[in-house]
Amino acid sequence: MKISLITVCFNSEATIRDTFDSVLAQTYKNIEYIIVDGKSSDSTMDIIKEYKPKFENGGVQLSISSEKDNGLYDAMNKGIKRATGDIIGIINSDDIIHDKDAFKKIVKRFKEDKCDATYSDLYIMDYETMSVPNRIFIAGKKSYKLGWYPPHPTLYVKKEIYDKYGNYDTKYRIAADYDFMVRIMKAGIKLSYIKEPLIYMRAGGTSTSSLKSYKKSFDEAIDVLKKNKIKFVYPVNILRTLVIFKQRFMGMLKIKFKKGQ
Repeated sequence: MKISLITVCFNSEATIRDTFDSVLAQTYKNIEYIIVDGKSSDSTMDIIKEYKPKFENGGVQLSISSEKDNGLYDAMNKGIKRATGDIIGIINSDDIIHDKDAFKKIVKRFKEDKCDATYSDLYIMDYETMSVPNRIFIAGKKSYKLGWYPPHPTLYVKKEIYDKYGNYDTKYRIAADYDFMVRIMKAGIKLSYIKEPLIYMRAGGTSTSSLKSYKKSFDEAIDVLKKNKIKFVYPVNILRTLVIFKQRFMGMLKIKFKKGQ
């Protein structure tokens, strides 16, 4: 099975090398790597050109574009449109694939479970060193009707699911990934949970960078639930928000544990 991996980037010179190195380290090599740059004004494109022969020599099929877009989710949609693989995954330009065998494990799960999508646990790490978890997202599996959702950076989905249920709704600036996940879960796709943290995400994303962003995320999530005709939208969204506080608490425990070593 071929994995189409998408990285959307814009002025990502400070972090994108870590992302690229984590892709190059993968032991599974049937990868199509789609890089969608938003017309960066820093050295991002120079770094992409630097890594281009490394990917090609490593057997990775590379597709690069650099043009203005209408935000993160518009850029993701562009990448999905170009994807030719069986499975589509997205790794942000400030995140890393923590496990070098992640793609092997993902493909194995697709084959064994005959599933439509896989997801795993997610560690949200400190921005500077990515060595200490700020939040720990133990995904588990519950009902989307109770505010549960898989961590989007860990989600790998069959291309045919995007073809059937659509891409990201760009009217949302923060919650388009939540909308997509609610949409496909409501449709009854088969999800398979890999119980380990395959992806590390840097803290400080758009939805968690300020109280204003929290409010916008909350408001957009309410709209997502209404759009998808989920009952009891406010209680469900409060439950969804409480998950974040639980993740932060688990991160604090992990930090305390690490300091005590």
